[in-house]
Amino acid sequence: MAKGNIGVTSDNIFPVIKKFLYSDHEIFLRELVSNAVDATQKLKTLSSVGEVKGELGDLKVRVSIDKNKKTLTVSDHGVGMTAEEVDRYINQIAFSGAEEFLEKYKDKTEAIIGHFGLGFYSAFMVSDKVEIFSQSYKEDAKAVHWTCKGDPEYEMEETIRSERGTDIVLHISSDFENYLEDSTISGLLEKYCKFLPVEIVFGKKKEWKDGKQVETDEDNVINDVNPAWMRKPADLTEEDYSKFYHQLYPDQYDEPLFHIHLNVDYPFHLTGILYFPKIKNNMDVNRKKIQLYCNQVFVTNEVDNIVPEYLTLLHGVIDSPDIPLNVSRSYLQSDMNVKKISSHITKKVADKLAELFKNEREDFEKKWNDIKLFIQFGMLTDEKFYERAEKFALFENINHKYFTLDEYKEKVKDNQTDKEGNLIVLYTNDPDAAYSYIERAKQKDYDVLLMNGELDVHIVSQAEQKNEKLRFVRIDSDVIENLIKKDDAQKVSLTEVEQDALRYTFESVVKGDDKTHYYVNLEAVSADALPAFLTQNEFMRRMKDMAAHQQQMSFYGQMPDQYTLSLNTSHPLIGTLVKDITTATAEKANPIVEQLQKAQAEEQRLRDEQKDKKPADLTEDEKKAVDDVTKQVAQLKQQLKDVYSGYAAGDNRVGQIVDVALLAAGKLTGEALANFVNRTVKMM
Repeated sequence: MAKGNIGVTSDNIFPVIKKFLYSDHEIFLRELVSNAVDATQKLKTLSSVGEVKGELGDLKVRVSIDKNKKTLTVSDHGVGMTAEEVDRYINQIAFSGAEEFLEKYKDKTEAIIGHFGLGFYSAFMVSDKVEIFSQSYKEDAKAVHWTCKGDPEYEMEETIRSERGTDIVLHISSDFENYLEDSTISGLLEKYCKFLPVEIVFGKKKEWKDGKQVETDEDNVINDVNPAWMRKPADLTEEDYSKFYHQLYPDQYDEPLFHIHLNVDYPFHLTGILYFPKIKNNMDVNRKKIQLYCNQVFVTNEVDNIVPEYLTLLHGVIDSPDIPLNVSRSYLQSDMNVKKISSHITKKVADKLAELFKNEREDFEKKWNDIKLFIQFGMLTDEKFYERAEKFALFENINHKYFTLDEYKEKVKDNQTDKEGNLIVLYTNDPDAAYSYIERAKQKDYDVLLMNGELDVHIVSQAEQKNEKLRFVRIDSDVIENLIKKDDAQKVSLTEVEQDALRYTFESVVKGDDKTHYYVNLEAVSADALPAFLTQNEFMRRMKDMAAHQQQMSFYGQMPDQYTLSLNTSHPLIGTLVKDITTATAEKANPIVEQLQKAQAEEQRLRDEQKDKKPADLTEDEKKAVDDVTKQVAQLKQQLKDVYSGYAAGDNRVGQIVDVALLAAGKLTGEALANFVNRTVKMM
């Protein structure tokens, strides 16, 4: 028996391995099974070049549990190790047998998954003691038994073993006895080893017999050794791709929209299949659906460093030996290969979409709303993807016709260009709520886009930034004549007194609260338009929409909604109403108006006298004179508002006009809607 110290640079290597080197304890099983597969693949390679003679026999890797002995064993029938090789590859930590083997047989070897080195030592994360029983394929080699209890000391001796290969026996520590449960190990093998290139066996298959599950004589092989992404695209049917998708995601019942098969040999190695799932109109999607493999060994579903963020919405598999991994294969490091791979995947995805758009546009349009979120996300976050995607990104109008932005600009430019040369794109996020506004636009032969997606408001802003003289405006953000101004706006023909009377009367009715503010504005629209419109400022509404998805803009979301009630002074009803208001309130209002005009004139005179003086140079009497007259103006305005408020309370037409505007904008609900209905019935 030989004894010695493991060749490490520090006596503290085992605590480091147990606590810090690996982020997940469960990684140990992946590492050990990967090493067993490596040993098996090495044997196949040596046999193919004539260095191993005869039949290779059963090459399955077997994982077994002995609950009584509290051991977990990983067994293979691969190349095995001599005592010298155990000393070299196990006792000298971080020497990689796989790397040396790859260099020697780089032109002939099959894929070698792992690296011996530290991968083996992950076993000590969950074990009090680890044993190796190994018999080399080499003639006359003695079998070796190696033992270590998780410290730098080891024991190694000759032993008797009838079969070529290696058994790694883990004596599981009391803190990790969950790794002696069949369900735990089965779950880990399913997670990490599902597609390894050598058959992995865990126990026997079970079947139902006499109302219970019983073991059969058939090995329970847990992996698919030849997964779809490792096969040539020409050898796969659509059914094969669909079957593999559901193999990856057994809980996914929808079929993917389409797929992209990646197969690159130069300047890096990359294989994989990416699927476009049906993405709903919300950002609450699972972004951990792309699985990263290294030569068929599952590494992680955290692929943020491998693919751009928007591509994480896809599903599928990426497999590359060229992606650098740390020793645990859990964390990715950025280097040039990663950047090249990311760029290639982006290009392949964009090329696939462009191909579908060009060759199968009708089908592409049918799928647009399912892939829209993904494409828009990519356009907003990746400039190179934007450059490709702008040729196939679509806009849908309310008639459910689809256009690229260039196609749409060409469609509407003759009719929707304003007097300043701006091309105005009208849109709505709710055709039913904006029905009256849309009908008004249709009367002028304007087209309206449907923009009801999560990212549409951001896409609108991006399109405006990249296209000079292009503006998107929501159909209910102003009266239609103001949205696309063809001529100078008509001036309101009412006197200042009439304007105040009309404004104050309606302000007393359209009252907001902490969450909603209303403003009254007078517009000379046209006689055939509605008497009043409710509009919302485009900028503020857009900022509030963005605030719903961007934390840094949350302060906009806390601001009250602001609406403008635009009174159409060209409408006969408004013209009649303003005359009725001024006539009915003349006795009370005229004296107040007269006093108000005098007070305002005095206020203006005082301010004119003081305009060239600095505040510090004003006397107290001068300041007081201005303050007094300013207060008087405010008091008189309030008295005037009270007069018009009293009128509004007695004239149902005022409330009716306000409610019509609210109803047309889809803002009349609950008690207010019931009151409107009752008032309408009485007026009829």
